[in-house]
Amino acid sequence: MHHNRTTYKPIQLITLMLLRFLIGWHLLYEGISKFLIPNWTSAGFLKESQWIMSGVSHWIVSNPKVLIIVDILNTWGLIAIGLGLIIGLFTRVAAISGAILLLVYFMNNAPITGIEYSIPTEGNNLVVNRTLIEAIALFALAVFPTGSIFGLDALFYKAKLKKITKE
Repeated sequence: MHHNRTTYKPIQLITLMLLRFLIGWHLLYEGISKFLIPNWTSAGFLKESQWIMSGVSHWIVSNPKVLIIVDILNTWGLIAIGLGLIIGLFTRVAAISGAILLLVYFMNNAPITGIEYSIPTEGNNLVVNRTLIEAIALFALAVFPTGSIFGLDALFYKAKLKKITKE
């Protein structure tokens, strides 16, 4: 079932677009900053892992070639996801991919009582932090047709509608 723009009030659409753009901007900026920092690596973050993903993270750090691949995928994944969200291209895929990536970050270094990290964190959190909130917000964006309402996906959607109505 596909909703069209008349299903939603303008304030709802504006809010969804703003949320999509802001999270996209954050992820794009994170990716670009990693790209621009000479010799940036996720090794420090992965070494800190003490939760669900710790075994995988420590294995990645212990394999330099795998770490290089993970760093490249992480950097370019953030850039692609951020761009997709901002320009509205493959919006649902970008939102789901971003949510999964953020959940991987969360499962590495969640703010769980009894786990101490040497790398400073933002604020004082208990289980819920910005990473988890952004991941859930991206899942929410994935279930709304934000790409087909505003963005490059909307252009493809309109072209597809024209083709269907001509047939």
